[in-house]
Amino acid sequence: MFTGYNCTNYVAYRLIRNGMPDTRPWEGSGNASNWGVEMASITDQTPRVGAAAWYKPHVTPAGSAGHVAYVEEVVSDTEIIVSEAYWGGDFHWRRITKTGGGWPSGFIHFNDAAIEPTTPPVISGTPAVGSALEVGVGAWTPTPTSVTVRWLADGVAIPGATTAGYVPTPEVKGKTLTAEVTAERDNYTPGRAALATAPVAPGTLQATAPPTIQGTPEVGQTLTLSDATWSPQPSRTTTQWYADGVPIDGATGTTLVLGRDHIGRRISARITGSAKAYRKLTASAPDTEPVLAKAIRVTRSFAIQGRPRLASVLVAKAGDVRPSNASAAYTWLRDGKPIAKATNQAYTVRRKDIGRSLSVQVTLTHTNFRDVTETVPVAGPVTSVATMRVRTEAARGRVAVEVRVKAPGVPAPTGGITVTVGNRTVEGQLIDGLARLVVRNLRPGTEPLIVRYAGTDLVPPSASRSRVEIR
Repeated sequence: MFTGYNCTNYVAYRLIRNGMPDTRPWEGSGNASNWGVEMASITDQTPRVGAAAWYKPHVTPAGSAGHVAYVEEVVSDTEIIVSEAYWGGDFHWRRITKTGGGWPSGFIHFNDAAIEPTTPPVISGTPAVGSALEVGVGAWTPTPTSVTVRWLADGVAIPGATTAGYVPTPEVKGKTLTAEVTAERDNYTPGRAALATAPVAPGTLQATAPPTIQGTPEVGQTLTLSDATWSPQPSRTTTQWYADGVPIDGATGTTLVLGRDHIGRRISARITGSAKAYRKLTASAPDTEPVLAKAIRVTRSFAIQGRPRLASVLVAKAGDVRPSNASAAYTWLRDGKPIAKATNQAYTVRRKDIGRSLSVQVTLTHTNFRDVTETVPVAGPVTSVATMRVRTEAARGRVAVEVRVKAPGVPAPTGGITVTVGNRTVEGQLIDGLARLVVRNLRPGTEPLIVRYAGTDLVPPSASRSRVEIR
């Protein structure tokens, strides 16, 4: 360049502002005409922001010494905007098109304008096998059209690892990871950032669901240990069973047969998983209840004494059990659901029970024996108690009989009614608990009157006997 106010000094100033060192890149004449010749290796026909627009001598607007300008904007491949200074002291902003004249002879790419980060990229997460890492690509100026990420391990690109998220695999354990972030925009030098992590640590196995013990903790029974749910799946697992926290000799399989030496002790088990590049992890199964000798045995079932009728008393009659001194607890059920405070051996039938099914649940308990529960049903649904009121009106040769039937818990009883006066009988039906019948062709005198109610599923049959006088 030449000192003073001229095109070479102005462009050199802009290039140095972009980060180029202030030493001349070649020896010899600094005329603008020499720029593209001396720097032919970085000169082409592609305009870029920050490039030097170079003109050979006598190419408009250059004189005999040539001309250089600074590319401010690339509108398209055929249109650019430049800033430039001239020897005579003039400064211009100029829009140039290929078809309008004044297109540069070439573009020298000393240090084109690059995309720069305004917020630097960062890596979040812990560098460990199986633990997710994520690159925040930051913010750049000018705004890039694309931002790409590439992961490397000890400087070698990881195949397929070209997204912001990456989960280290066992192959990169102990290696330093680098995330290369590249921001690109047409006509700008790509912006790049390289982020390094600490060496990748061994991963940690996870048991997303613990192992479980299936089976009855009772002498002679076999307990089975289900595997835990792992993430990732270990390549090898080992098992150990415990009784009250003490290892059981030789119990390293998936099953355990309980013996008498286990009575009263809680059984547990642990599974230890291991995998390449992961730390070992032990998953524990919850303890069982104390091991029982055996289940209580019912040799003769319990029974229910009493009729399922309103206000009657039902009693759970004890059966035969082994051992004979097992304790019994009672819970009375209505349609299979417990009745509040009904926990005695006897139960008085209530209004709410009418039409429902009753049963009693007997739970037998004894130390070191497994509880046994037996449910004993009451035969048939609960019925009400009918009351019958009979009113007669006798006339010449006939009797009118009004029958009203009531039953607690049954709002309007139905059913058949039979009325007999002497040797004459008539039949009818209760409607809303009421029936009216007339017996005709009767001789004068006093005759027996019998009223029979046939009943329903919920109201038992009943009868009324009296005498009536016919005029």
